[in-house]
Amino acid sequence: MLTWSMLNFQDGSSSIMEQLIFFHDFAMMIIIFILTLVGVNLLFICYYKLTYRFFNQEQSIETIWTVVPIFILLMIALPSLRVLYFLDDSFDSYLTMKVIGHQWYWSYEYPYFKNLTFDSYMVPTKDLALSSFRLLETDNSLVLPTNMQIRMIVSASDVIHAWAVPSLGLKVDAVPGRLNQINFMISRCGVFYGQCSEICGANHSFMPIKLESVPMKCFINWLEKLEL
Repeated sequence: MLTWSMLNFQDGSSSIMEQLIFFHDFAMMIIIFILTLVGVNLLFICYYKLTYRFFNQEQSIETIWTVVPIFILLMIALPSLRVLYFLDDSFDSYLTMKVIGHQWYWSYEYPYFKNLTFDSYMVPTKDLALSSFRLLETDNSLVLPTNMQIRMIVSASDVIHAWAVPSLGLKVDAVPGRLNQINFMISRCGVFYGQCSEICGANHSFMPIKLESVPMKCFINWLEKLEL
């Protein structure tokens, strides 16, 4: 049974997702106000017959109901353009990641570090631990540092995939022969899950994403262990 918490967004863990949540709440507030106003007017029309046979025109009210929607649309458009600019702006990144989608698993590469490439497969249900999430756990996690500007380059080797992590506000199409990129910064430590968001074949539902966000010191220690 659905609960109210399941109808909301996941907690924003990046500046991108926080901006998207703020804009969603702002737009919903305006929509609820409009629906309430229209609903009250409908009730008045149904219960009160306030009519005037000789009414022909009223320029004042016509001007108001033409100008007010324009201002409402501007109130929605300006913040949305700001969020779009924030999503598409290419910031200076300190770490570059490369993600390659396959049927049906993900490959991760750290171009700044030698020989640091690995594949990430879903853990079968029979091998899951008691605290693990079914269809979301992977044998190898993508590890990234917090509070660092990261550039993610995404592509695919066979068909179109989509690398998506909802709590970070990230969704990038992985297209064969094309490099798509997105910039983001993770604001807190944690484990974040996602899935392929493009129907890519029979096992589309079995290529999850597991991302671990750790402090910079822990990230460096993890790199040193892999290089050993």
